[in-house]
Amino acid sequence: MIKLHHLNRSRSHRIFWLLEEIGAEYDVAHYARDAKTNLAPPELLKVHPLGKSPMIELDGRLITESGAIVDVLCDRYAPDMIPAKDSDAFLSHLEMMHFAEGSAMTPILLNLYVGRLGDAGAPLHPRIQSELDSHFSYLNGLIRPSGHFVMDSLSAADIMLSFPAEVALRLGRGDDFPALAKFVAMIQARPAYARAMEKGNS
Repeated sequence: MIKLHHLNRSRSHRIFWLLEEIGAEYDVAHYARDAKTNLAPPELLKVHPLGKSPMIELDGRLITESGAIVDVLCDRYAPDMIPAKDSDAFLSHLEMMHFAEGSAMTPILLNLYVGRLGDAGAPLHPRIQSELDSHFSYLNGLIRPSGHFVMDSLSAADIMLSFPAEVALRLGRGDDFPALAKFVAMIQARPAYARAMEKGNS
């Protein structure tokens, strides 16, 4: 049995969605952000010293970091969501898995935190927006005619890249990056995605 430690309004939704896609049996420990600070509750610190989400427990082992969790779950339950290791697509898979939590998240988080500074953060906004533009444009150009990243069916990379793609739309950039907008519409129409949203918000 898998146990997911899920924080509301967080990147752990991706793991919720993946678990629904692969049909694995799992339990959920729900955690809610502080209404004033928007920070994760101290209860998560009892699970892991960094108090982050998502985390899963599998075979008595706590596993952290979204990319690692997605890789482990796909490798065990849905190997068809990862390209063959001797293929060029596998190298693209590796790049995108790391890009999702590395390169892509840097300007997204800067935009979030600097935006809270008000006028004090104004000098940084042009550079942050430039970085967001370049990263979203890069993703927009990677989407295949099938509407997916890396493979022509749902893959681990799609799961990981769903978060930055959805951020682009939340920032009102759908018209600027139409391939990303279509990708988000496609994944949000999946029954497993809808089930994850319902269970994650319950």
